[in-house]
Amino acid sequence: MKKGLIGVLAMALLWGCSNDPGSAGEAKRVSSAPAATATAVNPAAETEESAETASARLASLVEAYFEENLELNPVSATFIGDSRYNDRLGNSIGPEHRAAQLAMERRFLEAAGEIDGDALEDQDLLTLEVFMLGRQEAIEGSEFPAHLLPINQMFSLPSLMAMLGSGRSAQPFATVTDYDNFLGRIDDFTVWVDQAIANMREGVEKGVVQPRVIMEKVLPQLAVHVVDEPEQSLFWGPVAAMPEGLAEEDRVRLTAAYRDAIAGQIVPAYSRLHDFIETEYMPHTRESVAWAELPDGADWYAYRARVSTTTTLSARAIHELGLAEVARIRSEMEQVRDSVGFEGDLAAFFEYLKTDDTFYYDNAADLLDGYRDLKNRIDALLPVLFSDFPAADYEIREVEAFRAQSSAGASYQRPAPDGSRPGIFYVNTHNLRAQPKYGMETLSLHEASPGHHFQVSIQQELTELPRFRRFGGYTAYVEGWALYAESLGRELGLFTDPYQYYGKLNDEQLRAMRLVVDTGLHTEGWSREQAIAFMLENSSLAESDVVAEVERYIAIPGQALSYKIGQIKILELRARAEQKLGDKFDVKAFHSMVLRGGALPMAVLEARTERWIAARM
Repeated sequence: MKKGLIGVLAMALLWGCSNDPGSAGEAKRVSSAPAATATAVNPAAETEESAETASARLASLVEAYFEENLELNPVSATFIGDSRYNDRLGNSIGPEHRAAQLAMERRFLEAAGEIDGDALEDQDLLTLEVFMLGRQEAIEGSEFPAHLLPINQMFSLPSLMAMLGSGRSAQPFATVTDYDNFLGRIDDFTVWVDQAIANMREGVEKGVVQPRVIMEKVLPQLAVHVVDEPEQSLFWGPVAAMPEGLAEEDRVRLTAAYRDAIAGQIVPAYSRLHDFIETEYMPHTRESVAWAELPDGADWYAYRARVSTTTTLSARAIHELGLAEVARIRSEMEQVRDSVGFEGDLAAFFEYLKTDDTFYYDNAADLLDGYRDLKNRIDALLPVLFSDFPAADYEIREVEAFRAQSSAGASYQRPAPDGSRPGIFYVNTHNLRAQPKYGMETLSLHEASPGHHFQVSIQQELTELPRFRRFGGYTAYVEGWALYAESLGRELGLFTDPYQYYGKLNDEQLRAMRLVVDTGLHTEGWSREQAIAFMLENSSLAESDVVAEVERYIAIPGQALSYKIGQIKILELRARAEQKLGDKFDVKAFHSMVLRGGALPMAVLEARTERWIAARM
């Protein structure tokens, strides 16, 4: 089942801090040394300072960074419930914005280097290490021309803008000011569209272009917003649902303003971008899918893999690790096949699971209700393994029709920190044959509780942490935790049905195959068709899911490596704690330790775990 985390990936698209979206030893062991370490925590510190002074300087510095970054990246503010910049979008791919972002990263890295790291302890030391690493990664990433590839079928500002403008996402539409704010954001969107066109033209000149197969999927996503009448637009949603409390004169003015903005700005902008891609850009797109085919592509992919996994594992080592994991999981799938008495080989078992009607719902409403019932079951079981629970709740919604065809099978959007908006577990009902009943327990564990909803909500509720740690983080941790959460099913009392346990294996197999396929596509010379065949051979995923997955790895290289790498490291750390602590090991305390540090790089999480173990021995 395809998965995604809207909050994290939207932040990766718009956020100026850490994530963009070496060789290892044994393939089964994950090295967790970060790509750019914070070993020079205080390279410019000439004199010692007190712990109190260093802590205060650090707190002031990281808060100043967070504030400046919100102003540069206003949609990030919207997603965390800060409404000050809701009338702005920010031209994140424009030269002025990119120069300002880079200058800020360099300035704050230099200032952080002047703080005496030796004077810091515990969370303060973690904050300095993570902050410096994030600035180093951002500076390194600026050397690669990501701005020349501003749009793909998975994550792009045009799709995010439509989500915001629908009135069903993070953009509020409750007051007159809210409605006026989004009109300002529409103004900025037209600027962004023209910048994207200019950047793609530059990309054509420099040979930095997307694969054709990717851009073919983008065209219908844009075309759906080119409508004849404003009332047909997704952006009309907030007008149709305008609160009754608004004064009549405001309702009349805003209705007219939105009609004009949709007809005069939104529709022309989407049409302009669509037509440019179809007629001018598409002939220059490449047949190849490997990132290595781009200028400096091999180094660029290596950077993306390092940042995504927060390790120094080489692409070759990741590929071999993936192959070993795929073989291990296939062996467990064989055991499930035997346990249910299926007569036939594993390929026949896969086909049975994909085609037998008993494994699928007939309509979307029943699927959504099934997840709501499962939510209640899992919520009642969580106290077995957890003592920390998020204050925010989550709800279950289907993915909007305009983005369903190319979207993940499921995804999660963080709640508003002030409690005004719950977390959202999105289920894609576009193809019900891609939503098997046997995958529901593991999918809910991953996307909701105790996976993304638990981790993201608890993290942003840690008000004692600086905001860049509450609302930022590393994909290897975020997705590694969610995949680790799937592995807790039996401990929680789930997976009693062997088919549900098979669903867990099938989803874990997806993450193992990602290690093979992502590196295969971008460093091993694999074709799109070879990658699709490999995934179909080793899982019962629907072909539509497999195609979308492979095209996702083509569009956003390296990101999909984070899931399995993060899970393996968290499982390794738990096993180490259990072995060293014996009877003193408390799984609830272990989970609290992991969750209450925020989304850390793997090396930093490992060091934190070692300190936690030492304190309990």
